[in-house]
Amino acid sequence: MTLSGMSISPAPIAVPDRPVRRADLRDLGYTRADFERLLREGALRAVVRDAYVRAYLVDSVELRAAAVALVVAEDHVAIDRTAAAIHGVSTFGFAEVDDRTPPIETAAPLDRRTTKRADVDGRTRDLAGRDIMEINGLRVTTPLRTALDLGRNLKRREAMAAMNALARLHGLRKEDLRAQVPRFKGHRGVIQLRELTELVEPRIESPRESWTWLQIHDAGLPMPEPQFWIEIDGVATYRLDFAYVRRRICVEYDGFDFHEKTADQRRYDAERRAWLREHGWTIIVIRLGDFTGDHLDRWIRQLRDELAKPYTTRRW
Repeated sequence: MTLSGMSISPAPIAVPDRPVRRADLRDLGYTRADFERLLREGALRAVVRDAYVRAYLVDSVELRAAAVALVVAEDHVAIDRTAAAIHGVSTFGFAEVDDRTPPIETAAPLDRRTTKRADVDGRTRDLAGRDIMEINGLRVTTPLRTALDLGRNLKRREAMAAMNALARLHGLRKEDLRAQVPRFKGHRGVIQLRELTELVEPRIESPRESWTWLQIHDAGLPMPEPQFWIEIDGVATYRLDFAYVRRRICVEYDGFDFHEKTADQRRYDAERRAWLREHGWTIIVIRLGDFTGDHLDRWIRQLRDELAKPYTTRRW
């Protein structure tokens, strides 16, 4: 169109803030030349093959799952670690997170074909209607079904951490999980699922605390009280990761190196632990490398020895 001999370009058409296919862009009025120009100029990028987003959108599991949902069959469902991430629980390893491309895991019904796409970890699974929910239009297994699946399909420590985190964030009860376990009779991983279900503890707040919890159980030791608050003059003041209250023993996971903490954090830790020791508490500190070999044996042996000491009625 011209006005007084001047060429006027049509008003730009906004690309939605969600993944789209080329066909969606065409429906919005974008020509093939427009599409190629947006890619060339870096305004648009591919999330997975045949699904695109505005370039400024931050990459995430949720974004890629939404993109995958556009290019697989409508009856596919996000499952396992993808579903956990959508529900707020990361179960990916450090290498996968650093790579920023953990696989999107989907499942088709048992009587349908799984996707053959190289950018999707496609499976089949016997999901009932009650196992599936929608979040922003994305079909995903419910927190309960996700916890059950991860309890079977992840390595044991990671499975424990995932189940605890989903229980904490979504109010899952041990009874909820226990009632569903018989559904998986004869399935791979059901023995692990049955065992971990009885150990689920929603008060545990981090993956390594879950590992600690599991190691104490595996050592055959009494289970401690998670997230125990010590009150001073009636005020909840110090919280302990795990406490044997009558024995005045606390077990704490400290994943930070001394030099990674701020001066305030180091001062607080020193004051807190000094107070605990002055009031008769034994503190067993576990760090990142303490879950294998001699390091694991050391703190388990220390905990066993402390628990074996005779009980005293002395008031501290």
